[in-house]
Amino acid sequence: MPRHVAIVTDSTAYLPQEAMERHGITAVPLAVVLGDQVLEEGTEISARSVAQALQKRKPVTTSRPGPEVFAAAYRAAADAGATGIVSLHLSAEFSGTYDAAVLAAREAPVPVRVVDTGMVAMALGFCALAAADTAAAGGSLDEAVAAAEKRAQGTAAYFYVDTLDYLRRGGRIGAAQALLGSALAVKPLLQLDGGRIEMREKVRTASKAIARLEEIAVERAAAAPVDIAVHHLAAPERANDLADRLRERVPGLVDLHVSEVGAVIGAHTGPGLLAVVVSAR
Repeated sequence: MPRHVAIVTDSTAYLPQEAMERHGITAVPLAVVLGDQVLEEGTEISARSVAQALQKRKPVTTSRPGPEVFAAAYRAAADAGATGIVSLHLSAEFSGTYDAAVLAAREAPVPVRVVDTGMVAMALGFCALAAADTAAAGGSLDEAVAAAEKRAQGTAAYFYVDTLDYLRRGGRIGAAQALLGSALAVKPLLQLDGGRIEMREKVRTASKAIARLEEIAVERAAAAPVDIAVHHLAAPERANDLADRLRERVPGLVDLHVSEVGAVIGAHTGPGLLAVVVSAR
């Protein structure tokens, strides 16, 4: 039975494939530019390949989907029976993806509501799942948008990176902040704030930074029902260890996802990334 409200997101939501299939969510891919090759995230390049390229100091950039890619996704949803579409995307501060979706929505065969969630990775993914649950329950286009926006308001993302250099190169963090983070071998803890990456704390060592990341996540979750995602790039042991500790320490934990980020986010954070998303139900 077709869903009358379809959910579209982008590949930086990093939703498990099984969850996307179960909820009928479409993810439009961003791309990574490696040398003279433009490679589609999720099918043509892996996060590990990006990590290796960065370690060899090869130039790596990213690219938004064109409006025509969104237009095709919207037509496909309409052809499958959708009478409306919610299109949820990573922060417009990071990418022109939202703008491309807005352009395509103007010519779509059914109404499309394009939402800048201000989020990325599973912080975006949880918003897409909330919209999909509402749509599956018979909710309207407006109700699905409201569910996604409410989920975004109750979601926080914190992350540790070994160096701010990759974020600086990609223009995702200011040069002054990057310089400050590099001084005296400080290890930065960052957070999403208003759709932007902001410095939260500076910690002296990697081990102390990861321990503090855990404390911040536990404090944010408190005793409320929450979903948590732990992301990493080329640091699976760190991620699994952190996830195990959060399972023990978060009393209201409902679902916990552990995954490596994809190539696009990996290109901007570099190897060693460890992130936690806490999303209130």
